[in-house]
Amino acid sequence: MAGVELTFLRLSPIWWGYGVPHGDGSAVVLVPGFLGTDLYLSQFSDWLRRIDYKPFYSGIELNADCPNILIRRRLNETIEQACKSTRGKIHLIGHSLGGSIARSAAAQMPGRIASVITLAAPIRGLEAHASIQRAADLVRQQILERHGRAVLPTCYTARCTCDFVESLKDDFPDSVRQTAIYSKSDGILNWRVCRTGDPKADFEVSSTHIGMVFSPLVYSIVAQRLAGN
Repeated sequence: MAGVELTFLRLSPIWWGYGVPHGDGSAVVLVPGFLGTDLYLSQFSDWLRRIDYKPFYSGIELNADCPNILIRRRLNETIEQACKSTRGKIHLIGHSLGGSIARSAAAQMPGRIASVITLAAPIRGLEAHASIQRAADLVRQQILERHGRAVLPTCYTARCTCDFVESLKDDFPDSVRQTAIYSKSDGILNWRVCRTGDPKADFEVSSTHIGMVFSPLVYSIVAQRLAGN
């Protein structure tokens, strides 16, 4: 279905920048989801540039590592570059696990972040398809083998006490505007964990989990929220 959603996107006026508010040149950092790379967000990046934002890829080569390490070694550097490039606060957009990572980064450095938009991201717990849970268990074992004592024994679980997990448990900064886009036909995550709980910040669309990054409905909401609407 993601392929169908991509086809609809290319046929939509929204893809070409029509019918949506344009930006002010602000930087937008895109964060990929679980087992994803920056590459599959290239359509999103192209569109953001078309509507007058300055997109940045996260620098995460593959989202299959300790999120705390990915933030410290990759995302923080990208955020710093984006801030310097535009001399102002930036926006973060994260898909799936990338949305959780984006929210954590924003909570840790709210002075640099204007807004966070999550697309099908587990932000209120984790309820995923059994196949995703199995894949996450394999990734966790690889993380423990790769990093050893550099990570906590409970790394890649909700029981971890690293900055990544702890920042997600704390109240989200009031100064950072938040948006959560979710779908009841997600198919990968329980849509209930993908909402903030604030009706003004939560937006439902009809989309698959992967298709979120290709949905013209999502793009329209993103444009409106980036513009402050």
